[in-house]
Amino acid sequence: MSTARVEAISSSSNPTLKALRVLAQDNAAYRTQGRVWLEGDHLMRAALQRGQDLELAVITEAAMHDRPAWRDLVLHAPRVLMVSQKAFEQLSGLSSAAQVAAVIRLPVAPVLDPTAPSLVLDRLQDAGNVGAILRSASAFGVRQVLAMKGTAALWSPKVLRAGMGAHFALGLHEGLSVDEVLALRVPLVATSSHATVDLPQADLPRPCAWVMGHEGQGVNAALMAACALKVRIPQPGGEESLNVAAAAAVCLYEAARRAA
Repeated sequence: MSTARVEAISSSSNPTLKALRVLAQDNAAYRTQGRVWLEGDHLMRAALQRGQDLELAVITEAAMHDRPAWRDLVLHAPRVLMVSQKAFEQLSGLSSAAQVAAVIRLPVAPVLDPTAPSLVLDRLQDAGNVGAILRSASAFGVRQVLAMKGTAALWSPKVLRAGMGAHFALGLHEGLSVDEVLALRVPLVATSSHATVDLPQADLPRPCAWVMGHEGQGVNAALMAACALKVRIPQPGGEESLNVAAAAAVCLYEAARRAA
């Protein structure tokens, strides 16, 4: 039987709602609050399935009464805030608010394993790209992601939405320097349109660390110089380059296919 405490809150000036509004709308707020905003039932279920505890849940009055599955979901949290549709829309960072959300403690990054198959994100700016890459990493068996300084905040609401729950299957490390990435003891592999080796014919090292670079500037010069292998993704359609999230999916799939 649930022991959740359900509180009906009508005032938008409620201090808890104010703090949640910042968490939901400020991409870096999770770092100062030590908490993560999960909007929508999919992210909430993904967190629970991976053993995360909900610290607090928020649900609209209408959803509490009309959506029994969502009501059961929020009751996993010890504290549930029931708010009006308008109050939830003021909280949400979405143009179409989800009507249900939760807060978890910011997961502690595991100890970085220098010998593990890894994915390096080098100053990727677009939150959608970052989230999509995390989703591919989880799908294709990479369990360790190293995000360098300048990369979009991994636990921001936008990256979380694009990741669709992949965060909870990954060991995520943020704010790393070039030197910290170079301390990896697995070979670095990058894609480059100037490479002479095509991905399908490349002798891919296993394990390795795939390096995905900035959308406009590409991979940091020092990292590129340290790569044991540079590969080109064949594009018979004639495009100059792929979106970085698409490139990551292609590379990670090829590596997983060979390892199967």
